[in-house]
Amino acid sequence: MNIHREGYPFIALFAAVNLLAFLLAGWLGWALLPVTLWCVAFFRDPERKTPDSPGLIICPADGKLLPVVDAVPPAELGLGDKARPRLSIFMNVFNVHVNRNPVSGNVVALSYRAGKFFNASFDKASIDNERMSIRVRPEGQASDARDLAVVQIAGLVARRIVCDLAQGEGVRRGARFGIIRFGSRVDVYLPPGTEILVQAGITTRAGETILARFV
Repeated sequence: MNIHREGYPFIALFAAVNLLAFLLAGWLGWALLPVTLWCVAFFRDPERKTPDSPGLIICPADGKLLPVVDAVPPAELGLGDKARPRLSIFMNVFNVHVNRNPVSGNVVALSYRAGKFFNASFDKASIDNERMSIRVRPEGQASDARDLAVVQIAGLVARRIVCDLAQGEGVRRGARFGIIRFGSRVDVYLPPGTEILVQAGITTRAGETILARFV
């Protein structure tokens, strides 16, 4: 099982505490063992097979797709004040938390904003919570007409958003770009001219589930 690099310090800490608990009292060590195993599982980073058909927009996160709404993208990305379809994926503490690029293209803008830590399933989390906003221009596009936004959002217990991207960087659909600890949400704001191919309530897999396609 692959482990994301962000997980090693936490796994080491949990394992050390668990070992100490075993030394102090066997029953305590056994009681804490499921927590240590959960920590290992939380940072798992499985391989995924990304669809390669042109024009697809792939899900960036594992989790549950919340109701699709029209919403204005984060102002800091410069995508205007017109509402567009927003697909939100809620990740609980048992989901894989490694995030993946929904399209191939170039990072046009990045913006981190500190904020609150409401439950990530609440709609207000998209506005009020800590977030990292990413604007991506799909490959082959010379204008901003099809730029989309991906927003990593901290949740109730999440306390760190990790994004490995840089402005101007080229990205590949399905490639890893970050992780959120521990329980969170990822929003995708679709550009005009896309067809949504999913419905609220489905379970998604980062890098594999097809969210939409350009038409």
